[in-house]
Amino acid sequence: MERIIVNQMTCFFLDTGVINKAQHGFLKGLSTTTNLLEAFSDWTLSIQAQKSVSVAYIDFAKAFDTVSHPNLLHRLKTYGIDGCLLHWIEIFWSGRTQANRVGKCVSTIMNLSSGTIIIG
Repeated sequence: MERIIVNQMTCFFLDTGVINKAQHGFLKGLSTTTNLLEAFSDWTLSIQAQKSVSVAYIDFAKAFDTVSHPNLLHRLKTYGIDGCLLHWIEIFWSGRTQANRVGKCVSTIMNLSSGTIIIG
């Protein structure tokens, strides 16, 4: 079920321009590796054309760990996700818990009120 919803939302976001078709990392077949390969090709062409190249990479992976679920639901609504789908996502996130394990030691179970859930 989750995979169907993610696929439909991805198509919706691509069609409405929320996600650019060149976005790496969120789209099937595109990843940080393909992004680096494409960027390396662009840099090589620029250097061959004797143009300067400046590069800045920022890793936002940890930023998604602090996304507030209510704020993300609000943002989805502003992008046009509403009705039953928005309600389903809200229910999907509600009651989520997390515990960490190192070896045989397990932490206390905590409720999740932020972060994203990876579906894949």
